[in-house]
Amino acid sequence: MTRYESSVTALSWIPSEAVEGMTKLPFELGVAHYDAPPPDVLEDLEALRLDDRFRFANELRAWVEVRDGHIVGYGQTGQGHIGSTTVRLGKRAMVFQAVSFPDLRSEQEIDGHTAVRFVQTAGGRTGAPAPRRVRRPPFVQMAAPTAWSTLELVIRADGTSEFTLTGASPFPRHWVYDDSGKLAAKTGMIDFDEWYRTAFGGHTPWGDEDSPAFVTVAETAIERELSRTIMGGDKKPKVKTVDEGDELVRQGEEGHELFVLLDGVLAVEVDGEAVAEVGPGAILGERAVLEGGRRTSTLRAVTRAKVAVAGADDVDRAALEEVAGGHRREDER
Repeated sequence: MTRYESSVTALSWIPSEAVEGMTKLPFELGVAHYDAPPPDVLEDLEALRLDDRFRFANELRAWVEVRDGHIVGYGQTGQGHIGSTTVRLGKRAMVFQAVSFPDLRSEQEIDGHTAVRFVQTAGGRTGAPAPRRVRRPPFVQMAAPTAWSTLELVIRADGTSEFTLTGASPFPRHWVYDDSGKLAAKTGMIDFDEWYRTAFGGHTPWGDEDSPAFVTVAETAIERELSRTIMGGDKKPKVKTVDEGDELVRQGEEGHELFVLLDGVLAVEVDGEAVAEVGPGAILGERAVLEGGRRTSTLRAVTRAKVAVAGADDVDRAALEEVAGGHRREDER
């Protein structure tokens, strides 16, 4: 008998530029804080939790036992992990422990003794109290909204496996790591307003209502490094919003700007045909910068998107050439 194991983990964290409007004020004043991006490779989840590097984590682990090509046993482990929220007032800091909700696990589904499907939801309320208006006395409630992620993992009798982030709260950002601990996918959109207004009670998985997740493949490591360089430099880039359906750039036009996709999903179109969709963290526009100033594709917003606009002088040219080498999507058609 052979035993096969696999896992998938989702980390939920708050990136910079994730909050808009008046609710951004506590972050700007240093009372609340954004999170540094999680690592590219997940090695020690507990160490990250103790270091306040994420808000929630959903760790799904499972196994199957196989005899003569058929699954004869299976089981599920792993759990949700909850972080804390640090609030600073002057020189003083207060740590609010988040409120964890019970992990939700669907009954495992067996497909003809050749595959088993496991599903797990984990999350809870953020630590710091958050006032919101309600329609009944006293018309203000101090309970924080709920954040969560729902993961699905399928393990087959041949030892292969696959995973999906099937649902997640609209806020914060959710990063998904594969069985080897490598970053593999991430949610494409953050909607703080929707989350802050609705993620309570029945509008959560604990009230039998999940939110579908718009998931994109993770960008390359070099793109993440360039994103951090652009966003963390002394010269802050201009941030631009593109409405759903609108073009950021058009193929054939002249252009010299470089873009970092901060939030949302963009379609890459070549000669009118969509050849790819990209999500947060992607570096875009580098080929025009490197190859004569003409856009080689049209970038169209699949969802409302937010991009940072940078100049070619803000990044290393060799790094841009490495990014461009992986972006010749028209050659793959």
